[in-house]
Amino acid sequence: MTEYDYRLGLIGAGNMGTGLIRGAIEAEIISDQQVIFYDPDPERQETVSALLGHPVADSNRQVVEAAQVIIVAVKPQVIASVLAPLEPAFRNDQLVVSIAAGVTLARLAELCGARPAIVRVMPNILCTIGAGAAAYSSDEKVSAQHRKFVEALFGAVGTVVPVEERLLDAVTGLSGSGPAFVALFIEALVDGAVAAGLPRQIAVQLCAQTTWGAAQWVLEGRGAGELREAVTSPGGTTAAGLRALEQKGLRSAAIEAVIAAARRSEELGQ
Repeated sequence: MTEYDYRLGLIGAGNMGTGLIRGAIEAEIISDQQVIFYDPDPERQETVSALLGHPVADSNRQVVEAAQVIIVAVKPQVIASVLAPLEPAFRNDQLVVSIAAGVTLARLAELCGARPAIVRVMPNILCTIGAGAAAYSSDEKVSAQHRKFVEALFGAVGTVVPVEERLLDAVTGLSGSGPAFVALFIEALVDGAVAAGLPRQIAVQLCAQTTWGAAQWVLEGRGAGELREAVTSPGGTTAAGLRALEQKGLRSAAIEAVIAAARRSEELGQ
């Protein structure tokens, strides 16, 4: 027995959309039989059909006509071409949840005919392993029950927080693009360990655990600065390493990376 009786439609069954559906089913927020989906890619059709135990819909329009909640999980570059032909099919009793980076609530309302309630969410790829970080903003038509469902849906695959829409581009720059930034840093740390003599497999294992542990420290309410200070002894090894990172501009580069990604998110929505 699931908590919600919505018929859930998925437009775009890529990694992110499929990860959301899988997490929601495993958390028993919805059942596999409540989901209707469409994706033009035959390979994705096969993957999601196997997950749900029933075939793909015939079209995106069939998804919109059948569902009370529609998740739009397509790239921002194609969202207009996907949604515009569906505009006549949207209804006043529906909720549209878009995860397209940069596409504003106002633009989504134009594409959907201003009839359904609309939520804009910025998740990240880590939702596919149940460790996502997402933020959302909603228009004035979204009810408390709608927000509860959105928080349950994205909470099933990680963390989700409400924010003002003007902050979603910053969220995109941080948690949306952030997994790639962290991955690059992990790769660099591993390469450094290998250069210092560690076998790569051991370096990967120790680096991944160290990164995870540092994140857990912060999530438990202790600050990142506190962790840095706890590890750093005057004149010690960590102090030498931190000095090298500061000399090479790590802090400044990280700040600029988030700002650049946020600006690009804003550009994609225009």
